[in-house]
Amino acid sequence: MDIGQLFWIFFIFMALQPFFKQRMLEAARQKLLARIEHSRGSRVVLMVHRQETMSLFGFPVMRYIDIHDAEDMMRACELTDPEIPLDIVLHTPGGLVLASLQIAHAIRKRKGKVTVFVPHYAMSGGTLIALAADEIVMSPHAVLGPVDPQLGQYPAASVLDVIARKPVSEIDDQTLILADIAKKAVNQLRDSIKNLLMRSQTEENAEKLADLLSSGTWTHDYPITFEEAQKLGLKVSSDMPPEILQLMSLFPQPVRKQPSVEFLPIPHRQRSRKEDVRNSDSI
Repeated sequence: MDIGQLFWIFFIFMALQPFFKQRMLEAARQKLLARIEHSRGSRVVLMVHRQETMSLFGFPVMRYIDIHDAEDMMRACELTDPEIPLDIVLHTPGGLVLASLQIAHAIRKRKGKVTVFVPHYAMSGGTLIALAADEIVMSPHAVLGPVDPQLGQYPAASVLDVIARKPVSEIDDQTLILADIAKKAVNQLRDSIKNLLMRSQTEENAEKLADLLSSGTWTHDYPITFEEAQKLGLKVSSDMPPEILQLMSLFPQPVRKQPSVEFLPIPHRQRSRKEDVRNSDSI
């Protein structure tokens, strides 16, 4: 075998390496999913969006909640007995309101218990889905986000606020049309959120939360922490199973080859003074 053949074998191996790595990760996820479902007696569904290297040339793919996600989530619900508990793992920056609402309504109508796990963050449309569950389980530093509608680059609530500050004679027609759409968007989303929250809240609490989360109280990227979610009255828990965090480690890593965060991936406890002395003597 000459050098040229060795080069092509090496090239083909390097080109196919991402494909085989992806298949190994998928197999590991399926195995862990089966184990979690067996231990919890539930159907586990993952919806994880992150920047991934999915091609041979390493081009990044940005992910968000879209219609395909809605179709897959609704299919998962249809293939699951209504009485079986549903565990949904969410890791997403959000996405299309239509797709998020379809998913949320699908889990809102289920008879069995629905639990949403948020290992790191579930913003915007992700929060909308979480609100339809019986319980939201968050890691200590995980966050949710407001669900106020956005009109392109503008928050709907901000458009309405500008309109309220000026006389109609000083506002152009395009802005007035935008304000009309903004008003409808806020009202529609507020009603939808209230309906979703009725699964876990009283009607009075659901109405208050729906108004707070949809009316532009915060900026759209505001992080609602576990403690703040508790104060708001959301049904949240911090009892995150370690298997869920293990699942997150089995997803493709970001495009960056050199990690920006690095540490020894083992438990680290504080040692006693005697242990330090004993270890120093043995060196």
